[in-house]
Amino acid sequence: MTQQPLTLDSLFDALAEGWRVANETRGTSIAYTAIFVLAGAAIIGGLLARGWTPFVIAAAGAFMLVGPVILAGYFGIARACETGGRVGFSAVAAGFGGASRALWALALVCGLLFMIFVTDAAILYAYMIGDVPVWLGELLPASASVARFVLWSSVSGAVVAFLLFAVSAFAVPLLCERRASLVEAVVKSVRIVFGNFFTTMVWAVLLSVTVIASILMLPLLLLTLPWLAYASRALYRSALPV
Repeated sequence: MTQQPLTLDSLFDALAEGWRVANETRGTSIAYTAIFVLAGAAIIGGLLARGWTPFVIAAAGAFMLVGPVILAGYFGIARACETGGRVGFSAVAAGFGGASRALWALALVCGLLFMIFVTDAAILYAYMIGDVPVWLGELLPASASVARFVLWSSVSGAVVAFLLFAVSAFAVPLLCERRASLVEAVVKSVRIVFGNFFTTMVWAVLLSVTVIASILMLPLLLLTLPWLAYASRALYRSALPV
């Protein structure tokens, strides 16, 4: 595979391409995304009902650790759109069915990192806030304990998210298109991330901020998640042309 350098122009082009594909596949893309929006609504609703409002931010960040695996569905939709096929849930199924089995091994890694972060965040929450309920109306202005929890859980999450981003950012697309084995895909992903460090870190921050903010304003995720998923595909193809 020939590797191409990534620049900020590559990011702008990828975002434009992602928006185009998201618009052309709007119905199916939103319907697929609605699965995760409903799951997020249930989780956030449960946390708010228990008075664990500060943990909502940590939960939103935790989505970034499992998010890469769901890209296979978006890749299936984009492939159907690209080839003139039927764009529906059959395309989502085809995306997962056509992916390398090694993708599920990477999914286990994502799940393990997710559990590590959630456990770490729960320990921090118990230590810094404890059993005292924090309701939504009491969140602002934040108390010192809430501010400390948000700060340290964010630091912990950022470290885990960076490791996962380096490993999966380009490995997941490679496995979705069966262009490499698991080890080859992970090595290639790490090399691209560190070989284009500034550009990929801008992309990582943009992804994180947009997705987390969209989860906190949950209906917005219906628009931003497909857009960024297709933009990720376009950026991957810019770095590793098919």
